[in-house]
Amino acid sequence: MATPTGTVIRSKEWEGRTVGGQYPLRQWLGSSDHSSVFVTERAGEKAAIKLVPADSDAQAERFLSRWRSAFKLSHPNLIRVFECGRTQLDGRSYVYVIMELANEDLSQILPQRPLTPPEISQLLPPLLGALSYLHHKGFLHGRIKPSNVLATGDQLKLSADQIMPLVSVDAGKARRDAYDAPETAAGICTPASDLWSVGVTLYAALTQRLPEESHKDNPAQFASIPEPFRGIVRSCLQLDPKQRSSIADFLTRLDPEVTHIERKAEAEPLGWRGKRIVASLFILVTALVIAFIVFLTHKAEPSKSIRSVAEPQSSSAAPAAPAVVSSETKAPTRQDSRGSVLHQVLPDVSQSARNTITGRIRIVAQVEVDASGKVIHARLTTPGPSQYFARLTLSAVERWQFAPPIVNGQPVASVWSITFRIGRKQTQTAAERLRR
Repeated sequence: MATPTGTVIRSKEWEGRTVGGQYPLRQWLGSSDHSSVFVTERAGEKAAIKLVPADSDAQAERFLSRWRSAFKLSHPNLIRVFECGRTQLDGRSYVYVIMELANEDLSQILPQRPLTPPEISQLLPPLLGALSYLHHKGFLHGRIKPSNVLATGDQLKLSADQIMPLVSVDAGKARRDAYDAPETAAGICTPASDLWSVGVTLYAALTQRLPEESHKDNPAQFASIPEPFRGIVRSCLQLDPKQRSSIADFLTRLDPEVTHIERKAEAEPLGWRGKRIVASLFILVTALVIAFIVFLTHKAEPSKSIRSVAEPQSSSAAPAAPAVVSSETKAPTRQDSRGSVLHQVLPDVSQSARNTITGRIRIVAQVEVDASGKVIHARLTTPGPSQYFARLTLSAVERWQFAPPIVNGQPVASVWSITFRIGRKQTQTAAERLRR
């Protein structure tokens, strides 16, 4: 629906006023037929403030109740909601909500160009992860569309100021545009309604236009959309809500290779898996016996044996062997002439954040370690696709501890490359000392 010209002009003229006695209306960001958004300040930092007309106490309380519910939500891909309240502007009653300020939204990009398939692959997992979190917490988003898919830095986030309780019927809900599912015209709102909105948003992001509902079953209008996105869009746009696939199914389509491997392992007959385990144990035991015999044979000459293994006659430019560390345990406290990891700290990733991951996120850090084994400088050589995971990883790697390499009987400084692979269930690490 077009925004009335008078509303836009009046809203822009509010710049410089104060709401709630403490929130200045700085830059006007835009208006719709039902709200206006400005830049404001909260606790010394920039934030966004949305103003919505509320001509009755019942209407005001409906908005305030939803916003108060959003205070408790915490997910890396949801815009944070801080405070809300009531105010008066030009003799009319409004309610306001203070939120995290975003840099831009998807609706600002689409008039210029469609998103590429790689960009969609980066957009969908966090969007679906945030939506899954909302549904799990007992809420619907209720208004997924390009203007509510936002970016803060390089982090994609979904708005949270229009959430509603997870109920089958909402008498106050009505279909406003193509992004709302058809059943919302009757006040029916379910998780499947959000998925319809995801499908329309995805279609618009790839084609710069809205799908024709009357020609939903016409394959021609989906022909330009590549897989797996074509299948996701068509599933979302099923007129029968029960025919729309789940979020888990969509995540599976986005990463079929990982899912194929996991399902193959689960479907493998136990007998074959048992035989492989027994064979592996036999090989391991045999190797340990041989190693013990070699150790006894060379026990009389320990210095020569260690030197021949730890310092082979090869070019000094060759990298040290990787020190692989378990994903959930401390590294062994063993020290050798090449140096080793004494203590590792894993990124403190919440389970809700892990649920947004498809496959694994690979982040590589390089650390400089002094002669005492303390990290004195760390940087990310491969930060990965998310600033959130990158920040947690850098904070963790700065607290690693090492047994320094020994040269001529003295500990020396060293440089290490540490690879993190963050998945839904665990984090794996591998550390490799780099020779200068």
